[in-house]
Amino acid sequence: MVTTKLLHLKPNSFLPFTIFSTKLSSSFLPKGPKPSILSLFSSTQTFSYGPSLHKGKIPPKTPFQTQNQTTHQPEEEENLIDEQKFARIFHLAALRVPANDCFTLENRLRGHLLNWPRIKNIARVPGDEIEEEIKILLDRRKDGEEKNEEESGEFESLVLYRENLVKEFNYRGFVKFKNLAKISRPGKRKRKEKKGDQERKGNERKEFYVMEVLEEEGEEGEDEMKGLLGEEFKGGRKWKGSTRLLLLDESYGDKGLEELPQAIKAVLVEETRENGASTVELVRCKLTLFYDYWQMNEILEALLPEGMIIPSAFETVGHIAHLNLRDEHLPYKNVIAKVVLDKNKPKIQTVVNKIDAIHNDYRTMQLEVLAGNCSLVTQVVENGLRFHVDLATVYWNSRLATERQRLLSGFNRSDVICDVFSGVGPIAISAAKIVKRVYANDLNPFAVEYLERNSVLNKLERKIKVFNMDGRRFINAMFSSEKARSITHVVMNLPNNAAEFLDSFRGVYRGQPRDKEFNFPMIHVYGFSKAQDPEFDFHERIRIALQEVAVNVDMRRVCLVAPGKWMLCASFILPESVAFVECRLNM
Repeated sequence: MVTTKLLHLKPNSFLPFTIFSTKLSSSFLPKGPKPSILSLFSSTQTFSYGPSLHKGKIPPKTPFQTQNQTTHQPEEEENLIDEQKFARIFHLAALRVPANDCFTLENRLRGHLLNWPRIKNIARVPGDEIEEEIKILLDRRKDGEEKNEEESGEFESLVLYRENLVKEFNYRGFVKFKNLAKISRPGKRKRKEKKGDQERKGNERKEFYVMEVLEEEGEEGEDEMKGLLGEEFKGGRKWKGSTRLLLLDESYGDKGLEELPQAIKAVLVEETRENGASTVELVRCKLTLFYDYWQMNEILEALLPEGMIIPSAFETVGHIAHLNLRDEHLPYKNVIAKVVLDKNKPKIQTVVNKIDAIHNDYRTMQLEVLAGNCSLVTQVVENGLRFHVDLATVYWNSRLATERQRLLSGFNRSDVICDVFSGVGPIAISAAKIVKRVYANDLNPFAVEYLERNSVLNKLERKIKVFNMDGRRFINAMFSSEKARSITHVVMNLPNNAAEFLDSFRGVYRGQPRDKEFNFPMIHVYGFSKAQDPEFDFHERIRIALQEVAVNVDMRRVCLVAPGKWMLCASFILPESVAFVECRLNM
C-alpha cells in the first residue's frame, strides 16, 4: 500500500505529544489515591455524531517518539499534558473527483459528506496538482500532436525560441533546462523584515489533523509522474488530471460500493465515460486528529475526574485570561491553565487565578500566575479607546463593558461628569469623547498614574482633570467650588460600599441661593445585594445614607456576580431637600 499525506494547518498548534507526565504529575495532583484521569476514555456508551475522544483509535507510538520521550525532558509547564494521547484515528471513505467538478458535486452530496467541525469536506491530494500548460503538453504527447521544430526547419532565433517556450511552459515543465526559469523571469525582491516578523515566525501555522489516502500501488507511469511532479508524488495509478477528495459521512467508512446511498451511486454512473472508465472513484482514507484539533472543554473533560464541573468560562483582560477556580479545581489548576493557554493562543499569553476576594481599599486582586509569561501589564481596547492596565496594582473588569456603554449612552455634549471612583478611566476617558468636561478621582495612586497615562494615550487629557483623594473629600471639594453648579452627572462605581458615601451629598449646596433654574446632578451609584428582593434592599440603603424617605430611584440589575448576589445600578436626581439641608457631617 502507498500512503499519501494530506496536511491541514492551524495557527499556533504544535504536533501532538505530552496527559500527565509520570515524573511531574505527583507534584500537581492531590495526595492519596490517584484519580482516574482518563476514565472517560474507557466508557462503552454510544456517542453522538461527529468526532470525539471516545471514538477512534489511538495511534501506536513510533520508535522516534518513544526515543524522544526518553531522551528529551521538556520544561515543567510543557510536561503537564501528554498531547500524544489525544491523537485519534478515524477510517473514512472518500470520492476522488476531478478538481473542476469538486464544488458542483459537493453541493449535490452535501448531506452525505463528512461535515465535521473544522474539517473541510474537500481535501487536496499532494502530487496530484499540475499546471494547465503541462496538462496541454501531456495531451499533445498522448495524441501525437507535439511538433518538432528542428525537423520541420522552422527553427527561429534563440531569443524567439526561448520566449515561445516561456509562453507554453512554466519552470516545472523544463526538465532539461533548469536555468531557463531564472533567465526568463526576474528574481523576487526580498521583503525587509519588520519588528513583528519574529513573533509571527513563532506563531506559524501547524497541522492539527493529517489525512492519509490508501490506494493500490501501481507499476505503470509512476516513474514518469515522479519525474514531472517531483519525488513527493506517490500516485501509482495512471494520472487522470488534478483531483480532489470529497470526504463521505463517517457511517460509510466500512461500506462497499453497493452499500452506498443511491445519490452517490448516481454520481458514479453519471461520471462514467463512454469507454467505461469513470472519472470518479471510491477510495479509503485514514484521518488522524491531534491534540490541537480538540476544543478546550473536550480536553478538560478527559483530564479532570469524572463528575467534576468543567471550568469553561474565564474573563479576558488584554492578553491575560482571568480564572475563578473552585476549590475542587485547585489540585488541577496548572493543568487547567495549560489547556486554556494552548487553546487560546496567541490572544492569551498569561493565565491567572484569583486567590482571594477583594478586601483592600484599592480594589486590587490577589492573582496567581498559573501559565504563560508573568507579566500582568496589558493593553485593553474598549469603545475604540486603549487602556494600559496592571492587574497587580489596579482594578479592571471587562465584563462590565456593556454596562459602561449603557451608562455612556445617557450623556450628551453639554454634560459635566464627576467620576468619584474612576480607576484607570474606563468611564471617565470614554465619557470625555462625548461630554464637555470630566472630573475623575481615585484613591489608588497607581490607578491615578494609569488614568493620566491613558488620557494622554487617547489624546483626551485636555478634557479630563484628575484627582487623587478619598471619595468623601473629593465630593466635598467639587461641590464646594465654583464647578458645583455645572456638574450634571455623578458616577459612583464602587459596588462594595459606594452607597456609604452618599451621606457626603447632604448639604452640598448649603449656603447657596435657591434658584428655580438650579439643576441638580443625576447620581449613578452601584452596589451589591444578597437579599431576596435586591432592589428593595439597595433602595433602603440609599434612603438611610441620604436620610431621606422620598427618593425616586431608577433601579436596574446589572449582573449576577455570584449565586444569590446581584450587582445593581441606582440612578436618581439629588433631592433638593438633601442638597440644601442645614446639618452636614464633618469631613
